[in-house]
Amino acid sequence: MYRCMNMKSVLSAAVMAFAAMVSPAISGSGMPPAPEDVVKIDVLPGWRDAQGHHIAALRIRLAEGWKTYWRAPGEAGIPPSLNWQGSGNLAAVQFHWPVPEVFRSGGMQTIGYVHELVLPMTLVPKTVGKPIALTGKVNLGVCLDVCMPMDATISINLPAQGSGTKAPIKQALRQRPDTAQEAGLRRAECKVEPTKDGLRVTVGIDMPRLGPNEVVVVETADPSVWVSTRQAKRQGGALTTVADLVPSSGKPFLLNRSDLRLTVLSSGRGVDIRGCTGG
Repeated sequence: MYRCMNMKSVLSAAVMAFAAMVSPAISGSGMPPAPEDVVKIDVLPGWRDAQGHHIAALRIRLAEGWKTYWRAPGEAGIPPSLNWQGSGNLAAVQFHWPVPEVFRSGGMQTIGYVHELVLPMTLVPKTVGKPIALTGKVNLGVCLDVCMPMDATISINLPAQGSGTKAPIKQALRQRPDTAQEAGLRRAECKVEPTKDGLRVTVGIDMPRLGPNEVVVVETADPSVWVSTRQAKRQGGALTTVADLVPSSGKPFLLNRSDLRLTVLSSGRGVDIRGCTGG
């Protein structure tokens, strides 16, 4: 159990061994690592902005060498799940993900963070000027030589006159990806064709080179759709990739291109592209 000093919050974490494709992690005592030795989770309470929204952050601190994952974790990562149902005076939550790192190991690519993740959140209250009782469940994966899913329960009261530490949250907000306009995007096209178990999307992004070894991540509005993205290539001035989208039904489905989210990553930088046109 983790307790945040000077905040009425309680966080608890329970760990289950994740055996698929990994070997057991063993500490110096010959036992699997304890949760509190791997990760500590708390909430940075933040402040209220001029619109009456509350700016806070989920902070995940990791032991040396361990990593956790971005919202689209890659081929072998564990996707995070953040659920704030049961919160009081909370109408909506928007997450502001910092640019992640791309890891390559054993021929597989994963996307995430090492050492620490400060994930800023904009919390919209139902009633402006009243406290927010933030209650939720955080499910995430952490990996070293072994991967383990972590389950944490969070409960914290965020007063309307919030005046918590701002520096870590503001720093994380500055680490956001560039918008398409900021990156000089000229065009983003998506050609969609059916496959036997879903859709294939051929993506063309016309924008200045971000850096070496550019990675393109394709996301849909439905997180249950499995996405497999091939290695991106530069052809002339355009960055191209192909993504296979497989829904739980295992059949072709209707796709609104405006709902696709394309993220380009390279050298600690990112570009967030919302939607694409027909190719």
